Amino acid sequence: MVLLATVGFSLASCQAQSVPGNQPSSPTTKPTGAGSPFRNQPSRMANRAHAYYESVWGIDGLSVKVLESGEMLRFSYRVLDPAKAKALNEKRAEPALIEPDKGVKLVIPSMEKIGQLRQSATPEAGKSYWMAFSNKGGIVKRGDRVNIVIGNFHADSLQVE
Repeated sequence: MVLLATVGFSLASCQAQSVPGNQPSSPTTKPTGAGSPFRNQPSRMANRAHAYYESVWGIDGLSVKVLESGEMLRFSYRVLDPAKAKALNEKRAEPALIEPDKGVKLVIPSMEKIGQLRQSATPEAGKSYWMAFSNKGGIVKRGDRVNIVIGNFHADSLQVE
């Protein structure tokens, strides 16, 4: 009789064990594979997009970043060909940052003594240029996809960093 109780107990303990791949993840375990969040990965632009902006507009290194408390967004780029990039620095062109999912269009603020928060000097090869868009209320956040429009120039689906 004692022998049967011992065998029954060992079978019950074997059935209670789980398969190693089906264990719930602990707080220190990082998820891998298809279940990992895409948002935390760096934004990468396709090689075709890099080639397009370089050949047509003479720029590269496009980025949109949240500044300070989220009240401003900075669009920056590096000039490769000043003749092609001239259109981005024209004072007459009104830049806009558009977040299509939220239906928001942000503009560059103009300060009384400073003027617009953008660089409008003649572009030079190898130099980086920027413009700051007002994001009052922090409507556009990190991870959002935005479009930049400056005259005929359009940069679509840039991820806010």
